Amino acid sequence: MKVTDFDYDLPEELIAQVPIDKRDASRLMVLDRKKQTIEHKVFTDVIDYLDEGDCLVINNTKVIPARLYGKKSTGANVEFLLLKRLEGDIWESIVRPGNKLKPGTKVTFGDGILNAEVLDILNDGTRKVKFTYDGIFNEILDKIGLMPLPPYIHTELKERDRYQTIYAKYEGSAAAPTAGLHFTEELLDKIEKKGINVAKVTLHVGIGTFRPVKEENVEEHQMHSEHFYITKDEADKINEAKQNNKRVISVGTTSCRVLESISDENGLVHPCEDDTSIYIYPGYKFKCIDGLITNFHLPKSTLLMLVSALAGREYILKAYKEAVKEKYRFFSFGDAMFIK
Repeated sequence: MKVTDFDYDLPEELIAQVPIDKRDASRLMVLDRKKQTIEHKVFTDVIDYLDEGDCLVINNTKVIPARLYGKKSTGANVEFLLLKRLEGDIWESIVRPGNKLKPGTKVTFGDGILNAEVLDILNDGTRKVKFTYDGIFNEILDKIGLMPLPPYIHTELKERDRYQTIYAKYEGSAAAPTAGLHFTEELLDKIEKKGINVAKVTLHVGIGTFRPVKEENVEEHQMHSEHFYITKDEADKINEAKQNNKRVISVGTTSCRVLESISDENGLVHPCEDDTSIYIYPGYKFKCIDGLITNFHLPKSTLLMLVSALAGREYILKAYKEAVKEKYRFFSFGDAMFIK
């Protein structure tokens, strides 16, 4: 399987640069895997495709304002993007310009309220960085950090909370679980009143989400690792649906990756905290999820491979071709797809 098997033509003007005014007013493409049909709906219609007893699984991670602009002691400007807390105040970070930030380099942010020292260069070129400060780290980030929008978004985000889901709770992500951006409090309330259980997992999304697959052969790609956890109460909701022959529907590829990482051969899950680097591409046999709500993904990306594994590559590429023709909005702030 070649990475070029997952390519498609996308006019640049279809890449959504800003979020739609009302979260749940985005468009929804519904794919029925059994009938091989494609329907065009509005996101609020998603409730019509959910049945009493189904379990909807959401990722309640919260994006931190992880992009920092600072200065070296020489006065030169630098940029840090925090990827993952390694321990205490030591983080893995992408730094620019990379060739100028060698171990021992010191950087100041926000007129001195945050300082950093580069400790080491990691295998993929990222840096191990130690921060020093007075006060609470997350409060300092809120003051001086910017939201780490994906590289294909070139418009400034006016409202920071629009790159958060309405149920974001636990800080730690470098990118939003964007399928969840379509939900409103009102829609979730209606879903729960219909008898659909909503279970929560936490997976802190890494910037590796946006990294292209560079290997020609799909199987040779190495996935990035992401930290996750799920409690017993949430696992019980998922298992109840499975045991009652109801569906488990993942909101986003991040929730999907958690469930497929921890489920047994019967599709049951157990509470745990771990890291996952699960890589899902065509040929993979899903153990837990029965459906997926997701956005439209980048060409040649691991996310496009994951949805192709669930629905079939040709069917997905046909749907994407139709989405382009119908002028759907693509990527993080774009429209949604429900694979049932």
